[in-house]
Amino acid sequence: MAISAEAVRDLRERTGAGMMDCKRALEECGGDVEKAVLALREAGLAAAAKKAGRDAREGLVSSYIHTGGRVGVLLEINCETDFVARNEQFQKLVKDIAMQIAGLHPLYVSQEQIPAAALEAKRAALLEDEALAKKPEAIRAQIVEGQLRKWFEEVCLLDQPFRDGDETVGQLITNAIATIGENIRVRRFVRYALGEEL
Repeated sequence: MAISAEAVRDLRERTGAGMMDCKRALEECGGDVEKAVLALREAGLAAAAKKAGRDAREGLVSSYIHTGGRVGVLLEINCETDFVARNEQFQKLVKDIAMQIAGLHPLYVSQEQIPAAALEAKRAALLEDEALAKKPEAIRAQIVEGQLRKWFEEVCLLDQPFRDGDETVGQLITNAIATIGENIRVRRFVRYALGEEL
């Protein structure tokens, strides 16, 4: 089946994948653009999973000051090469994540960074809830786990829903890894709010 250059260009604009990858995906999917988008996304996510273990020592330390100067963020995001750190797409990702931190105030990058004492204190507080005591014993643990997942979405940056889409910040980063072709990870951040903790 002959694939038109226009179809390849359209697929490339939608996915950000390379021209040859787009052409190959369209050929494999019989010219169906929607199936090709899914095939490229799956291939990209598989490639991103392979890249997740690679060392990321380059990147950017970036700052974001929200309009009015009342909230500021200092953020370090790592990638594998300084070439990617200067890439426009990577820099946009850094800015988007800094704005996410300013607006939604996560406390940790990921669940792994939550101190064990804080996690156990939250779990204990959920178990002591009077509403939970009225539930059957058999489902209390499931309810607490569901409430913990909801809490992770509030306090862990990677679990938070991204403010401009229907994906989490972690999925946003995974998609960027698939598109850019390098491992990317948020290393640390600090958020300041004027008058906080005074």
